[in-house]
Amino acid sequence: MIFANKTIVLTGASAGIGRTLAISLAQQGANLVLAARNQEGLEQTLSACTNYSAEVIAVPTDVTQPEACQQLMEKAIAKFGKIDILINNAGIGMLTCFDEVTDLSIFERVMQVNYLGAVYCTHYALPHLKASRGLLVAISSICGKTGVPTRTGYVASKHAMQGFFDTLRMELQQTGVDVVVISPGFVATDIRQRALGADGKPLGKSPRDESQGNMPVEECVRQIIWAMERRKREHIMTLKGKILPWARLIVPGLVDRITAATIRKTTAT
Repeated sequence: MIFANKTIVLTGASAGIGRTLAISLAQQGANLVLAARNQEGLEQTLSACTNYSAEVIAVPTDVTQPEACQQLMEKAIAKFGKIDILINNAGIGMLTCFDEVTDLSIFERVMQVNYLGAVYCTHYALPHLKASRGLLVAISSICGKTGVPTRTGYVASKHAMQGFFDTLRMELQQTGVDVVVISPGFVATDIRQRALGADGKPLGKSPRDESQGNMPVEECVRQIIWAMERRKREHIMTLKGKILPWARLIVPGLVDRITAATIRKTTAT
């Protein structure tokens, strides 16, 4: 129970990876500060976590607002007196070809949640993480490593996230704070149903065939916790995700074709 009595702030805790991760950490006896915009979903996660011996609080938070991120960390300190781990998990998807976009605000919204939300939370948590010689966790994506058709805005936000945390890791080398970037592939959550379409509204239905190639969310969370326990620099969850960045250096055109073909194959017609 390596995370017993550790204070962990987790964003995006209302559903999907965040909810399952919260429950798994609660089972280990972690002190949890759960954050999300969806208050109803957040309360459901809180209720699931309180079935265990962990101390848990829920803080409704819009990570696109710097003041909200500051208040989140202040409430964590007020309750537990320290922050040992920050898990930047809040995220939103985008699924549409660029030439079909009718609402350009999608790009700003996706960047605000996926990238700037992580920047804001990290900024306000960092002094406390330095004090605890803690851990920064960024839940990114294989999309942070390579381009993927129909995901221009999402890919851009994850590339930004990857670059930010890779650079921050260097800056923090002498502080005792470690940075781990987690890169899942397709995971069995509702993120694609909630993704923004060409008109800027949630799709409501995944354009992808969800019966193919999805990692169970429980396996994804198991790997996240494994990487956190070891304070790894980076963890890429799929073999394809590990190979593609290296293959892109040698045969970039082939990688583009393989990636595009994979998306076509798993997209419902």
